[in-house]
Amino acid sequence: LCTTEKLDKNKKMAEMESLADWMANLNEKFTKIPLSQLAIPGSHDAMAYSLDMDSSVLEPKKIKALDKMFSTFLRPIVKKWGTAQEKNISEQLDAGMRYFDLRVAGKPESSDLFFYHGLYTTMTVKVKWLGQHTKEVVILAFSHFKEMSANQHTDLTNFLKEHFKAKLCPKPQVPSLKDCWESGYQVILSYDNRSVDDPVLWPGIEYWWADHSDPKEVISYLNNQKQKARPAGLFVAGLNLTFDGNDMLLYLTKSLKEKTMTAYPLLLDWVKEQHSGSDKESVNIIAGDFVGVNSFAQDIIQLNNADNGP
Repeated sequence: LCTTEKLDKNKKMAEMESLADWMANLNEKFTKIPLSQLAIPGSHDAMAYSLDMDSSVLEPKKIKALDKMFSTFLRPIVKKWGTAQEKNISEQLDAGMRYFDLRVAGKPESSDLFFYHGLYTTMTVKVKWLGQHTKEVVILAFSHFKEMSANQHTDLTNFLKEHFKAKLCPKPQVPSLKDCWESGYQVILSYDNRSVDDPVLWPGIEYWWADHSDPKEVISYLNNQKQKARPAGLFVAGLNLTFDGNDMLLYLTKSLKEKTMTAYPLLLDWVKEQHSGSDKESVNIIAGDFVGVNSFAQDIIQLNNADNGP
């Protein structure tokens, strides 16, 4: 029994190490094509693992309107449905995630910026991980800004540029991994705000969002999107389920995690049917909730193989 447990532990550690450096270990063929032609695992609402129960509700609107009167009752419910991840950013990176959907909000009583999903979170951006994995490239997509002034946008973008410095890949041409390695680039920084323009800030990345709680409807939506013209650059197929205020109140004893994990077998079956490449039917980034707890990353990375390649 001890030997079996040791073998299982070693196997799990080997899988984690493989996922942590999966870009470095890709077949050379896939290091020479644009990142938009790779299949890349992504984290939807990546910072929604640390929610601040003392902060006011930001969304959904129906719950927000009741928050001042019934915060003690409502905030635990919103936390259950607003928590979209369990692993922190470093753990998500180790689990193979290379795209991160990041939502930023200001706080009326503070000049600081916080990540949010329904509630403000208390984390700040720190990706020290990159220095230990020099051949891995991450895509940071900043979007859904709330209660932010022009000065706060300036402060945030200046912080990001100072933080990542020479690791930032300039726009507009989507690079290959080989391009990034040769130039020392490790970060593509998408900032979805038209008032901000900078050579190293990429525009918003198209996100296919079904806005539905039924996984069958999510799959149907994604298949319909695939029939349309493929976006020219990077794009995301979102596997995340969406529940509104009515759903939260209807399923008081449930949570986003419970609903998501129940849906994952069907969603991952869809993933396994996809392929990477440049043709109309190919996928690029696939993002989901509660990443790193099943075969989500492995199934997506596996799409980058000789049979499915461009």
